[in-house]
Amino acid sequence: MKKLLGLLCLSFIALHSFGQSNRDGNIAIIPEPVSLTQKEGEFTLPKRVIIETATGPEMKQIIATLRERFSVPTGSKVVVLSNAQAATIKLILNKKADDALGKEGYNLAVTPKGIFIKANGPAGLFYGAQTLVQLFPKEIVSNKYVANVSWMAPCVEITDYPRFKWRGLMFDVARHFFTKAEVEQYIDNMVKYKMNLLHLHLTDDEGWRIEIKSLPRLTTVGAYNVKKVGYFGNFSPPGPDEPRDYGGFYTQKDIKEIVQYAKDRFVDILPEIDVPGHSLAAVVAYPELSCTPGADKYQVRSGEHFMNFSKDGIKAGIDNTLCPANEKVYDFLDKVLTEVAQLFPFGYIHMGGDECAKNFWEQSDAIKALMQKENLKTQEEVQSYFEKRIEKIVESKGKKFMGWDEILEGGLAPDAIVMSWRGMKGGIQAAKMGHEVVMSPTTFAYLDYMNGDPAIEPRVYSTLRLNKAYQFDPAPDSVDSKLIIGGQANLWTEQVYNTRHLEYMTWPRAFAIAEAVWSPKSVRNFDDFASRVEKHFDRFDVAQTKYAPSVYDPIFTAKIGADTTKTEVELSTEVKGLDIHYTFDNSFPDQFYPKYTAPLLVPTDAYMLRVITYKGDKPVGRLITITVDELKKRAKSKRNYPNNDD
Repeated sequence: MKKLLGLLCLSFIALHSFGQSNRDGNIAIIPEPVSLTQKEGEFTLPKRVIIETATGPEMKQIIATLRERFSVPTGSKVVVLSNAQAATIKLILNKKADDALGKEGYNLAVTPKGIFIKANGPAGLFYGAQTLVQLFPKEIVSNKYVANVSWMAPCVEITDYPRFKWRGLMFDVARHFFTKAEVEQYIDNMVKYKMNLLHLHLTDDEGWRIEIKSLPRLTTVGAYNVKKVGYFGNFSPPGPDEPRDYGGFYTQKDIKEIVQYAKDRFVDILPEIDVPGHSLAAVVAYPELSCTPGADKYQVRSGEHFMNFSKDGIKAGIDNTLCPANEKVYDFLDKVLTEVAQLFPFGYIHMGGDECAKNFWEQSDAIKALMQKENLKTQEEVQSYFEKRIEKIVESKGKKFMGWDEILEGGLAPDAIVMSWRGMKGGIQAAKMGHEVVMSPTTFAYLDYMNGDPAIEPRVYSTLRLNKAYQFDPAPDSVDSKLIIGGQANLWTEQVYNTRHLEYMTWPRAFAIAEAVWSPKSVRNFDDFASRVEKHFDRFDVAQTKYAPSVYDPIFTAKIGADTTKTEVELSTEVKGLDIHYTFDNSFPDQFYPKYTAPLLVPTDAYMLRVITYKGDKPVGRLITITVDELKKRAKSKRNYPNNDD
């Protein structure tokens, strides 16, 4: 019997693998479905497209998505009916729930005669619609009519459902302000890849971005700073006469509209009010919230240096924290959270807790008195005291309390949910303590890191390449997977000034995170993923959405040669099938220049190495120039940039 069961299992695996791999090269779905089987034939879109669907408010955006995609670029007329015998596309809500699909799964069948999407609920139909769009030619994403395209899709059967319920992107709108329309555009792109959670980082040292009617100075004062351009963190201090008019905030009307926009697309919005650190904008607006005399002279930060990070801890040049010993702070946060809770229907509120510099607390008589009164031994216990009081306020508003993994230090609040960013360790610790966890580690999921080599990328202190992001697995084997409710990628915007660069930093690495939180581990394969990413680059070109082509750029590894004092350079690529052409003679290499086949020894008097990658006769990578001095520096320090290593 065991042998028979084993053979049946092997047969199932073989069939499943055939369905996944034996497909037309044009099928490129992200995230990878649970099961995809290609059938014979193709479906051709008619000039009159009839969509049969149930009615209801949750169906509105599903219909709008299909109507737009199948009419604007194609020129077809789309008609929506509640009962049509000859429907082109049928959206079917299961009368009896399919337990395997859950709330967000779907079945999609494309046949020569029609298309059928079945799901237990509207969210599943919405995600099925996103997959359907990906089956058509890339021009389907165009915002204008495209002539001379064969609007055909391969016949397939797909069964699909998510691995995790929390599939998120964190969007920092505090460091640099982005408008309501820009936030909605971000939502539009994330839902195409079945992400369902937008984490809005609404407050920080550089700005308070949400209107709190009972505390108007938070936005009249705290939402604006002096505009600076360059490398954030190294700006000169603003002069007293420079205008503080750069920034902005969301009115409560804006927030309600963003929340509804997201809800229509089956996205929840998690608000973050970052305290007790990262609170300079709040302190500038209301200096009485600080422990430190002279806080009334502070200004909202523009990006000038004032925080020092070292192995000995975080030291701040000015006190950007709320005072845990001040009862006014808790009254203030009660007012803030009362209004925030009313604006955001999602069941969680994120209260930050990260990177809290405590050097001013150490000098505060009020903090010393609190420690004596509450028998607190360390500054970490002081922060824990603060977090536990904040948790009670959050819960009094009917919400769950969430914070970054620093809230573990000094003792975790009883029912806190931990978002683990300093690697996976904090999340594993919290899960072993019985707490829910969302994984968002720097190791795999920080989209503010460089996409590739700093020789060509805007410089940040670390690099996260696509292949590393693809290794993200939110649920390590060492913990109860039920406590890992999902994962997300985080995009901090210190170095992000506009939406085009926002897109560049998000895509394609967010593809990798989307697949990590939606697709089963068993169907994930980087080489297959990379080939699908390339096809989605083509779609982004049509949609005029920016992305980072860094996956085509070579990886440089410099070292001192084993038998020589010369610098040796190894070159590799993330994706297969690329040729690397190079030169040391200062000219510009193309496909007629030497092709890299083995490690290079840098010539004695060479000044620079230039490289470019080709796929066949087509250049796909960018021309990259690295000076020999830089290569020698990397070789001596053993600091290279294949992946983030901080």
